[in-house]
Amino acid sequence: MTDLVHTGGCQCGAVRFRVEGTLGDASICHCRMCQKAAGNFYLPLVSVRGAKLTWTRGEPKRFQSSNAVSRGFCRDCGTPLTYEAPDGVALAIAAFDKPEGIVPKIQWGIEAKLPYVDHIPSLPGEDTMADQDAASFLATLVSYQHPDRDTAEWPPKERE
Repeated sequence: MTDLVHTGGCQCGAVRFRVEGTLGDASICHCRMCQKAAGNFYLPLVSVRGAKLTWTRGEPKRFQSSNAVSRGFCRDCGTPLTYEAPDGVALAIAAFDKPEGIVPKIQWGIEAKLPYVDHIPSLPGEDTMADQDAASFLATLVSYQHPDRDTAEWPPKERE
């Protein structure tokens, strides 16, 4: 990763962060603790060990998931945010405002990889609006998710 400023945060906007400097190794972890922490098949993480991490709005609540690791998440919306170990902090890649530039280079915990994960790319794919039964619902859907950028305040006054 190049030296840049990276921002991100949780889904509701209660917790925001800023990373200044070079991001470290990006990986995917399949271990059962990461699966549970992410509520997903695996957890994509990127190390911020060599960079400056600042919490710019709020701070994660932490859960001690083992004797060596704590995990940070938003206390309001539950978004997984951190993996905090003795050797440093890693952030959930999807929590970044621009996650597309953070490419995992290795998979860890493959002994716990769910057997169907490698077959997901071969599943048929459809655009969201192709679901005719949900199209009218989706056409009027208004997202209250925090945008993928920093804001002076959140939530917007018109939503309070």
